Amino acid sequence: MPTLTRPRNDPRQYDDLADQWWPPRGAFAALQWLAVARARLVPAPAGPSALLLDLACGGGLLAPHVRGYRHVGVDLGERAVHVAREHGVTVLRGDVLRLPFRTGCADVVVAGEILEHVADVEGVVAEAARVLRPGGTFVCDTLADTWICRLVMVSLAERVRTVPAGIHDPALFVDPERLKAACRQQGIALTVSGLRPRLSDALAWLVHLRADVRMVPTRWTGMVYQAAGVKA
Repeated sequence: MPTLTRPRNDPRQYDDLADQWWPPRGAFAALQWLAVARARLVPAPAGPSALLLDLACGGGLLAPHVRGYRHVGVDLGERAVHVAREHGVTVLRGDVLRLPFRTGCADVVVAGEILEHVADVEGVVAEAARVLRPGGTFVCDTLADTWICRLVMVSLAERVRTVPAGIHDPALFVDPERLKAACRQQGIALTVSGLRPRLSDALAWLVHLRADVRMVPTRWTGMVYQAAGVKA
């Protein structure tokens, strides 16, 4: 098992690995694949002033896939902020539980691969809903609170080094029903679907015949899942 150099789920790990955001075979390669899938749920911008807020934007992986929006990110990481700016994102350092944006300012709020890193999922959803305008779209993806997800995404993935050691705390994985209930309280009715890698792509990526892996939707939400909903 890889040695943990920081506590599990320590956000400083992302600064430690800041040079890994964009290499196609880097430690965050899977996050690049998920960003493509996440962008499929983002509606086309209504106009040149349409604002997309990207919570915990990391190195700005969503940027190439949401052209036409004013893409504004927020992230805790000092080095991630610089990487995201280099890729065209307007970024502020901040906490997803206390967003530095006015109420109802955003046409789209995206929370990609952040909910499994926070204890207060309901607080993050409430803050996302606050900054989202009525009729705006909330998009997210996260890891399911199931034994098989904990086995695959922590025990196995860390052992074979497909995810960085200690990057996840399995106690924080999010049950889809909990997420839907949190959104429902904020007037957002989520549509949820599972995500899985296309098997042929994954095999080709492993033997260096593909630079990326396409993620495809599935009805099963017991591993990685994504969701989108419109604020009433």
